[in-house]
Amino acid sequence: MQLQKLVPIRQNFPDRGLRDIPLAVHETMGVAEWTNGVPVGSRIAVGVGSRGITNIDMIAKAVVDFWKSRDCLPFIIPVMGSHGAATGPGQAEVLAHYGIHEKTMGCPIVSSLDVEPIGTTPDGIEVVMAKDALEADGVMLCSRIKWHTDFEGKLESGIHKMMAIGLGKRAGAQVYHTHGLKLGLEHVIRTVGAVVLGTGKMLGGLAILEDAHHHTAEVHAVGAAGMVEEEEELLARVKSWKPNIPVKELDILIVDEIGKNFSGAGMDTKIINRSGRRGPNTWEDVPTIHRIFSRDLSPLSNGNAVGIGLSDVISDRLFNKVDFEPTWINSLTASSLTASYVPLHFADDRTCIEKIAPTCGKLDMSEVTIAWIRNTMDINELMISENLLDEVLRNPEVEILGEAREIEYDADGNLAVVGEAEAIAH
Repeated sequence: MQLQKLVPIRQNFPDRGLRDIPLAVHETMGVAEWTNGVPVGSRIAVGVGSRGITNIDMIAKAVVDFWKSRDCLPFIIPVMGSHGAATGPGQAEVLAHYGIHEKTMGCPIVSSLDVEPIGTTPDGIEVVMAKDALEADGVMLCSRIKWHTDFEGKLESGIHKMMAIGLGKRAGAQVYHTHGLKLGLEHVIRTVGAVVLGTGKMLGGLAILEDAHHHTAEVHAVGAAGMVEEEEELLARVKSWKPNIPVKELDILIVDEIGKNFSGAGMDTKIINRSGRRGPNTWEDVPTIHRIFSRDLSPLSNGNAVGIGLSDVISDRLFNKVDFEPTWINSLTASSLTASYVPLHFADDRTCIEKIAPTCGKLDMSEVTIAWIRNTMDINELMISENLLDEVLRNPEVEILGEAREIEYDADGNLAVVGEAEAIAH
């Protein structure tokens, strides 16, 4: 099959990365009114989630050290709904994969899925909260502010979502996602968040903003008072930084790795333009993508392959790494079944590509357009087919890294070099 040659390119997004992250954490928390009112000796539950937040170990350690400097007693709790196969040890293991454990943090890691009821929303949703958090003197969450994979709103992924889905553990996450199907998930996390704030246990959160390179760009100590308005402002800022694959339409997207460490949906749905709930190509200002080939599963996903159902084809290599128990638990809890549907899968990369290329609506395979990325968190450097060059080069942020090369396969029929533009360029 004669497909287009691929060209390595780089998108030169602005670098907003902080130079000294621990210092930035200490400074923002040090001037926050809500931290100054915490009594000496207080037991502070520091909630940390399961997403692949850049520098999360460094950030969590800085938060722990801050509370220690105030003569408080911090401990870390996993705040991740049903992730980690919905078990206490499993969730502690997820944190350990990110370098967050007692030895590195210098504080206890307390992991349990036990919850307690704390109230009811105006819509009649019973709200629960992690027992470990309720038993603390105060709770704060380390949360990245980001667009959500399933809906569009003024309040998406962030502190409020962690207060609801995360602090609710599996029991709460399942109920909230179920109600979200009819009421809308944004409405649910707002109203559930209000009940959690009403307990008086929530001190606030550390809002983490990442730039298009996924560098830690800003950190903000957001207090319980005025949290909604501040979180909305921060989300609007992050959305203005959002990267995209630099084309309007694409026939085939090749993704080296999917996994929970990249996105709650395995792939960022607002990069690949499809969702388990909304279907394909429904997001505005995102390229239309017709076919997705996912090659592998990240080891940091611990076998959870939620997101395979967003692919059109996967390799047997990926399929054989799927642990269906945590994958199905995650999908059932989120009421998003299609995200775990098993797509077509074949023994090698060549077969996968050659099976789906003729399904893109083009009889001449040399007209098929292709992009190749590492994962949906890393689209700074990628490969694009030569027939996209004219469009791509109209973007002043794009530069060519090397010569066009034929798609090459090894003796096993797999792509000879993973989607690393610099490696291919050199």
